Amino acid sequence: MSRLARPAARIAAGSSALARRLGARAAAWCARGRRDDLTGWRAALGVLLRIVLLIFGAYLLARLVRALPAVMWLLSTGWTVAAWRAGRPAADEPAETSVETPPTLDRDAVQTLLLEAMGDAPAVHLRTVLAHLQERGQWEGRKVADLRAALARLDIPHARGVKVAGVPTWGVRRRDLQAPSPTEGQETSTAASTAA
Repeated sequence: MSRLARPAARIAAGSSALARRLGARAAAWCARGRRDDLTGWRAALGVLLRIVLLIFGAYLLARLVRALPAVMWLLSTGWTVAAWRAGRPAADEPAETSVETPPTLDRDAVQTLLLEAMGDAPAVHLRTVLAHLQERGQWEGRKVADLRAALARLDIPHARGVKVAGVPTWGVRRRDLQAPSPTEGQETSTAASTAA
């Protein structure tokens, strides 16, 4: 391995992590533009407006770089420094590894969080729950699939065709949360059979 291979690998890994983090934040910001008080295409206008703003910002940045090529030096230097920091090996920063390891989840706490994100509605989409978590600085860089896996580990029912504001996607229904879990039902039947 050459002398430059290790720093290059660190910058490449950091660039990948930085791009994922920025993409997740942009997606969460766009998802927060969805209006729950409207239905149909009107509910998605806020999301579309935020996507247009991101595209317009990228266009303006490209025009600025084209007009002033020296700006590219600043941008590339800033990106390289940020990628170097993000690509720090786990041994150098033990606090970072403790953040990345998924915490032990409590079923009751997760149900409370889901009901809080649901509000008065009969259901909530998982992308809304994920955006709710990321607004609080939790689950950064994670996806809806990660949230689905966590809910499956806790035996919390979730389904693909949950409709909120007329749009079906992955979500949780209030009636499913208030029903007893399958493991609780098995424990109750086992306790009843042993008592008999």
